[in-house]
Amino acid sequence: MSIATGYRLADNSRQLRRLFDARVRGLGITGPQARLLLALERHPRENQAFYAERLEIEPITLTRIADRLEDAGWIERQSDPADRRARILHLTDKSRGIVTALRASVEALFDDMLHGFDAAERASFAGMLDRIAANLAAARLPEVANG
Repeated sequence: MSIATGYRLADNSRQLRRLFDARVRGLGITGPQARLLLALERHPRENQAFYAERLEIEPITLTRIADRLEDAGWIERQSDPADRRARILHLTDKSRGIVTALRASVEALFDDMLHGFDAAERASFAGMLDRIAANLAAARLPEVANG
């Protein structure tokens, strides 16, 4: 392996994000809004700081995205009983349709990305990604501990 592998990973990630953003725009939603809605589905009822970290955006940026989604009726905010300053986000019944459409768009995107891969190759690739994620998490532990 060489540094070129890292560049390929980064470039593929950039292309995937750009394609995702373009496809969800067709649903009338921005990429960051779509990522927040999908994060809310996957990790429900967390506070805004959790989602800002998860999406790797500044808390104020997350607040602006949440404001727009709340105005559209797709999310609601509730006070966090554990922290008066924090707000818990959750999907509304109205958002179920857009989240279903987003999931379908993501599935189609991954089908396009993995075009020509057979089922065994797809499973192997998924396993490799899981191992990479575990390796990166393990490598980050000393960094987190040293703060």
